[in-house]
Amino acid sequence: MVLGVALTIEDLGYSVYLDWRDDPSLDRKNVTPATAEKLRERMRASRCLFYSVTPKATESTWMKWELGYKDAHNNRTAILPVIGSMTEDYDGQQFLGLYPYVSDGNDTAEKPHLWIHRSKTCYVKFEKWLAGAEPNEHS
Repeated sequence: MVLGVALTIEDLGYSVYLDWRDDPSLDRKNVTPATAEKLRERMRASRCLFYSVTPKATESTWMKWELGYKDAHNNRTAILPVIGSMTEDYDGQQFLGLYPYVSDGNDTAEKPHLWIHRSKTCYVKFEKWLAGAEPNEHS
């Protein structure tokens, strides 16, 4: 599920880091200072972080920590709803509503893009968001 989304993002020309794919030697179930430092290193080298909402996200030892770390690092974090939608209540994870969310779609020239949203009508192209722009209202 997440791999398919990552491949789609890579097809748009972006690089994607997935710990289990790109650093398979990390023990995702074992919390250690070495693992934390490797993840910090990867996040500092990344321009943004997408928090993928999947059925197993609530079970993750690391995901909430990674979201908070990257948000504090450069405020370029967004929710990637792999399942469900951003309008549903994330039982036990209401903090997800604090962040913008990611969608894909074409621009007016029918070129595919990623978009960062605060709502259906408040959004910005991903590239502009990476450069510091915030979502704005469109009617």
